Amino acid sequence: MKEFVISEAKAETAVLVGLVTKEQDEAKTKEYLDELEFLADTAGAVTVRRFTQKVNGPSSVTYVGSGKLGEISRFIRDEEDNGREVGMVIFDDELTAKQMRNIEKELKVKILDRTSLILDIFAMRAQTAEAKAQVELAQHRYMLPRLQRLWTHLERQGGGSGGGGGKGSVGLRGPGETQLEMDRRIILQRITLLKQRLEEIDKQKTTQRKNRGRLIRVALVGYTNVGKSTMMNLLAKSEVFAENKLFATLDTTVRKMVIDNLPFLLADTVGFIRKLPTDLVDSFKSTLDEVREADLLVHVVDISHPDFEEQIRVVENTLKELGCADKPSMLVFNKIDAYTWVEKAPDDLTPPARENVTLDDLKKTWMARMNDNCLFISARRKQNIDELRDVLYKKVRELHVQKYPYNDFLYQDFE
Repeated sequence: MKEFVISEAKAETAVLVGLVTKEQDEAKTKEYLDELEFLADTAGAVTVRRFTQKVNGPSSVTYVGSGKLGEISRFIRDEEDNGREVGMVIFDDELTAKQMRNIEKELKVKILDRTSLILDIFAMRAQTAEAKAQVELAQHRYMLPRLQRLWTHLERQGGGSGGGGGKGSVGLRGPGETQLEMDRRIILQRITLLKQRLEEIDKQKTTQRKNRGRLIRVALVGYTNVGKSTMMNLLAKSEVFAENKLFATLDTTVRKMVIDNLPFLLADTVGFIRKLPTDLVDSFKSTLDEVREADLLVHVVDISHPDFEEQIRVVENTLKELGCADKPSMLVFNKIDAYTWVEKAPDDLTPPARENVTLDDLKKTWMARMNDNCLFISARRKQNIDELRDVLYKKVRELHVQKYPYNDFLYQDFE
């Protein structure tokens, strides 16, 4: 009963679908679909077409209107006639079981939503037993309310046994419901088992955290693909996997760092994303405990991203959901080497925009009021790393004096 199978077939083609609403204008929808395409690419799918529709809100029956669904269906059939198969259609929001069932019936191809796509990527990226268990738990939680959709093929196996009012499925309804209940029971049992396993791992990790000694804990947090792992490798001289893909690493990596004889723990955590599935947040409780128990949060931001301020808000909202909004934190704007802008002509009177503001101009905006809580670096080019180390040293030392006022470890030689 494997539900998420993108990674098993390479170079599948995908069509993306999003909505333009009062709350989400065309520019925002384009940005979300750009991210959805990046997600699809990370999962191994090639996007061949995008469809959007202006509506007040998603249809409870088919997400998009019947006319737009027909347009998508015709595109898929035309591609098939030309020898180009469309492997899947991916919707930018989470779909209900009813929506997925109706859309599949019309389009007759694999249907995914943003949540199932993210779950598929997590399944590909999971390396440790803990990460695999966390992803499997999230998958089962996602699948449980959608089990009915997996059995719609039974409806097409009946025939000719007469009677109105939908009684033509007599003789099939029983076995189908029995199998459905069996699957539901199996999934519920598996969920219980996975929860127990993760609770055991969580106890082990809690013990490990307690045994780390009286050290300040610093956690790197941020949107996915902002360069946290690259920064971790640079600061801690470790070898955390890093690449230009979303969710390149799932497992929290903790390393001991020493700056000028001041030791502390540095953790690289899983990246956040818009519309992060609740089941994933719940399943990754143990991993996110590194964020909850950190003394200092280093919020890494990709300043080269066209909408980095929105990404900052997403991360801040996620931290608020985790109960970490009041923790000491600092912003580190990474990838300054990739920041681009278009210089305005002297007679250009158009108002300043993200595209024509220099990096120096940005530093003079709201960021300038944050003092040393706001730094600009390039982890890849190793720019301004000394300044970052100096600020980290100062903040960690302050936190240590506050938390362990009678600990004289600062005067010991840890090298």
